[in-house]
Amino acid sequence: MVERILSLDSVFGSLADPTRRDILQRVAGRELSIGEIAKDYNLTFAAVSKHLKILENAKLVVKRRQGKRQMVRVSPAALKDVTEYLQQYEKFWETRLDALETLLAQEQLKSKKG
Repeated sequence: MVERILSLDSVFGSLADPTRRDILQRVAGRELSIGEIAKDYNLTFAAVSKHLKILENAKLVVKRRQGKRQMVRVSPAALKDVTEYLQQYEKFWETRLDALETLLAQEQLKSKKG
């Protein structure tokens, strides 16, 4: 349980930064080299590498060597825990919204009768 919480903390901490969210979105579409990732940001190569290291430590991305290049791709396994965590809140809000819908329908019936 503690490991899962630490994993979630790491994932949410990684995703708190807009640059890292953008990088993750880009590599979710296709595997990219670090150079391909870096060219779209007004950051140094070292700064992009630091962002990638944070994403890698959170297990959101995986790097592999392809010749001289390092390729980066999304690692969906870390997102599984996050999805499971967020689903409990989805159920909570669905229940609340269903109750609100019922209340509004009752109010609408009352206003039609009165």
